[in-house]
Parts: sequence; C-alpha cells; structure tokens
Amino acid sequence: MTRINRRRVLALSGAGALSAGTGGLAGILASGRAPAFAQGTTLHWLKFVDFVPVSDQLLKGKIKEECQKALGINLQVETINGDGMQARITSAIQAKTGPDILMAVSNWAQLYADSLIDVSDLAEERGKAQGGYFETARAVANNGKRWIAMPYTILGAMLVNRTSWFAEEGVTPDNFPKNWDEYRAVGKKMKPKSRPLGQTLAHAFGDGPAFWYPYLWSWGGKEVEADGKTVALNSKETVESVKFAVGAWKDSYDEGAMSWDDAGNNRAFLSNTICSTNNGASIYLLARAKPDDYQTESGKPLKDDCFHSPLPSGPAGQFSYHVPFSNLIPNYVVNQKAAMDFLRWFHTKDVYGEWFTSQQGFSVGSTKMWEEDPVWKIDPIMAPFRTAAESGRFAGYAGPAGRAAAETISKFIIVDMYAKAVQGASPEDAVKWAHEEMVKIYA
Repeated sequence: MTRINRRRVLALSGAGALSAGTGGLAGILASGRAPAFAQGTTLHWLKFVDFVPVSDQLLKGKIKEECQKALGINLQVETINGDGMQARITSAIQAKTGPDILMAVSNWAQLYADSLIDVSDLAEERGKAQGGYFETARAVANNGKRWIAMPYTILGAMLVNRTSWFAEEGVTPDNFPKNWDEYRAVGKKMKPKSRPLGQTLAHAFGDGPAFWYPYLWSWGGKEVEADGKTVALNSKETVESVKFAVGAWKDSYDEGAMSWDDAGNNRAFLSNTICSTNNGASIYLLARAKPDDYQTESGKPLKDDCFHSPLPSGPAGQFSYHVPFSNLIPNYVVNQKAAMDFLRWFHTKDVYGEWFTSQQGFSVGSTKMWEEDPVWKIDPIMAPFRTAAESGRFAGYAGPAGRAAAETISKFIIVDMYAKAVQGASPEDAVKWAHEEMVKIYA
C-alpha cells in the first residue's frame, strides 16, 4: 500500500493510493475476495468531525473505496459536531438501534459497558502486533474483565505558544516557564497588551478535561484513592489548586473563555487574541495549511511564529491528559462480525497507516508502534507530540478509568469546580460541591 509522502502531507492532499495489499491482513483478505457474508453489507460509522479535515476526506473517499474492494462492505461514515456525540451514543444505546460503530471520547465506553460487544480478541491481536497499547488507551477501553471498545487513537495535547510575543518578554522555547508561577507571571505581563493566556472553563469535551485534570494532578489533587471507591477530591492540595487558579485567571487569562467550546481556543489563537493555549496540534496544522489566511499582526505566516511545549509543573510535578478515542460496537448491531472485520482491517498497519499519516501528528496512535512512524520526521514543530502519550494519565486517577470516572468527566465536575470558584464561590465551597457530587456518583 502506498503511503502519503512528505509533499502530499504538507499540501494537505487527501489523496492516497490505497491498495488491498495483504500485509497484516488475515486469511480472507489475502485472497483479495470479500467474504460471502459481507457482500452487500453496509456499515454505519458515527464519528465527530475531524479537526484535520483531510482525514475525514480520506475515510469517506479512498478508505471507503478500499473497504468495498477488500471486504465487500459499503462503509458509510457520518460526521457530526463533537459536542453532540455523547447524546447520539446514549440515544442509540437506549433505543437499541442506530449506527453500527460509534466513536467515543475519553472513557465514555465505561458508561455503556453492558451494552457493548466483547472485542477482546480483536484488541489483543492488534496490541500484540503493534508494540502494545499506551496505558491511557487500555484503561478507557478495558473494564478489567474484557475489552469493551477498540482503541482508536490518542489526541496529544500540549501548549501552543506565540514565539515572537514570548520573545518580547525574554521567553524562548528553551527557557519557557517550567511551573505555574512562572507561566502566570509572564501571562500577567502579556494580558494588559491584549495577549492573554487562553483556556476554556466551559463544557468543552476535549479541551476542558485536557487542561484542568492535569492541572489538578500537578497540585497533588486526585479524584479518588487507588481503591477506586474512596472519593479524595476534598483535600488541601485541591483547595490550593483552586485558589491559585482564581488568581491566575484574573491576572493572566482571557476571561471570555468561560464560554468557549472545543474550537474556542483555536479561533482565539488563530485570530491573534491569545498567546498560549493547551490544545491538540490542530491550531498549528491549520495555520500551516493556510499560511495566507492565518497571519500575525505584522503580516507574516502564523505557522512560523508557533512552538509547542508541555504543561507547566505544580507542587506535585508535571502531568498531562492526552485525549483517548475508541470505537464501540453496540450489542444491538445485527452484523457484529462485519463490524469487527472492518475494525480489524482498518487497524492494520497499511490502512491505519494511511489515515495516521493524514493526521500529520494530530493523533499519536493508541499503540506504541506509531511513535516510530516517518510522519514525525517531517516537521520539527510537531516533534514534541511524538512521545506525548507516554506521560498521559486518564480520568479517574488515582483509581481506574471506570464507570464512575466516566460519569464524572461526562458531567464536567472537575471543570465546573474551577469555574464556580472563578465565578465567585469560595475555593473551599467549590471543592466541597465537587466532592459531594462525586460521592453521589461513586456511591
């Protein structure tokens, strides 16, 4: 199978010469013929709109065509806004009808475990072939008894920063703030210049948890004890994290971010109104793809004025939350075997590799093999994302990423804890509220 080459990646061309090659494909694919049961089968895959548009073009174009050739399956990919995904998943599960494959974010799969088919054979097969899974991918898709979902990928989350603006404050990529005090201090200098830090405090399913969860952990706060049962949120460490967040928000952040969705910080950074934000690589990739559309205030391509860095550290260390994605097959699906055969085929090195290359580093893969992919040699600005998933924790720390943790993140309890304090509640009351809400869930 021909991979997308360097020039085509940088040009964001969705074309890729896919073939039904046999590398890594089992039995039926080696013959080049579709299995008899799958002839005429249509599979409906529901996923949210990709922040890298070329990847959805690839799924709906070349990969759809090759799926038909290799499996005899008519792949129908439906894409919707990400903030509507969980409602669609819940509706389908409750109605026992809907798409054959559902893309889930974070540990949503844990909420629906009893309504999902066992994909253990499929997941284990892929893990063994591709160097094993990152712990985050395993934790959200396995309930300790079986694989309830097929790991799809992990979206690396890092700070994207304006090089020239930080340089004016004497900050370079080499001496970028290592801790929250330093980050807040430089943000305090930049906010009066209309160059604040930017981070959502709204119900943004990706950007909210990807910042506020590791921020909490960096102060020593945690949701539960290691037993996964004892809620431990109401602690001195958590309260201190909230106190600092309130001050930092007023000093350094764009306070309009209280209403940002998952594209809010993208829009703000690309329009030159914030200097730094925690996000996937989509901001930089879009600026790189459209250098004439996204420019600095001095008329230079914005892509040439960006660099990526990890989140700062707190008293307990430096942490990260890289957003995991998985695909679910509900047990209401009639042709479960076809759905599994598609996921097996899609996750082979050649097919998934074509999709992975189209992501250009926005996704880092869920198996460790992809750390060594040639895509990481294309653009040095993207290099920090290559090993990002190694450091990630998952919602539910210090316990497992189980159902209660999934409900907690779905209800944005951690994010709302900080939002309540920023909006005027005392840090102690905000933490107490969040702790009590979690007690209800974990009980």
